[in-house]
Amino acid sequence: MPTKIHPTAVIDPKAQIGEDVEIGPLTVIGEDVQIGAGTKIGPHCIFEFCTVGKNNLFTGAAYVGMPPQDWSYKGEHKRFIMGDNNVIRENVSLHRGAHTDVTTMGSNCMLMANSHLGHDCRVGDNVVMVNCASAAGHVEIGDRALISGLAGIHQFTRIGKLAMISGGGMANQDIIPYVTAQGDRARPVALNLVGMRRNGYTREQIKAVKHVFKTLFFRGLLLKDAVAQLRGENLPQEAALILDFVEASKRGIARPRRTARDLETAVND
Repeated sequence: MPTKIHPTAVIDPKAQIGEDVEIGPLTVIGEDVQIGAGTKIGPHCIFEFCTVGKNNLFTGAAYVGMPPQDWSYKGEHKRFIMGDNNVIRENVSLHRGAHTDVTTMGSNCMLMANSHLGHDCRVGDNVVMVNCASAAGHVEIGDRALISGLAGIHQFTRIGKLAMISGGGMANQDIIPYVTAQGDRARPVALNLVGMRRNGYTREQIKAVKHVFKTLFFRGLLLKDAVAQLRGENLPQEAALILDFVEASKRGIARPRRTARDLETAVND
């Protein structure tokens, strides 16, 4: 099908626009932009220095590939790259790289209104960022993570696969996979069992993840000793992912708030 470009849109002559792309009124497609086939872009958007995959939807007033909000950035040629089938709602801002060459986002993500993805971030597939959620520079967000409304993620912090940050949470340390974290200086409060079940995890896999979670945080062990102990066990890949995540941490791992009762319950469970 032919590409549909509104007559008030401004398109850089070197922009690469795929087939069946729609571009709405007063949208600007600027320098060094590639738009994949089937993508629909609403009104009042700005795109520059970015590669956008196929069948993405931008409802309007999105800002894609914008300069990073970083004093050290001096106009270097950096990029923003995203995959396919993403939904980007109103007033979302997606910034290009600053210290690395690129900011990346995978496929099948939804970024709701007013959410923000800062420079040099790495976002996986099937990630949801709810209204006004924000990720600062160099943040990594794993596949199928959910960042709830008004949540903030400190720069260089990692959010693990299938983790969930509750509304208004402020994460300044790494959040391991499969947990729900909440609060100012967000900490895990439970496992995201609903998310795991919805994504096809078996009872045995979930049991192994529970075992790792309890061993790491509720057996009275130093974190490094707990990891060493768990490495000696025959864990399924899904549970071992947590250990890989912990060992790669640079900012430190957010840990549950523990009481004597928590410790006794976990040890006796």
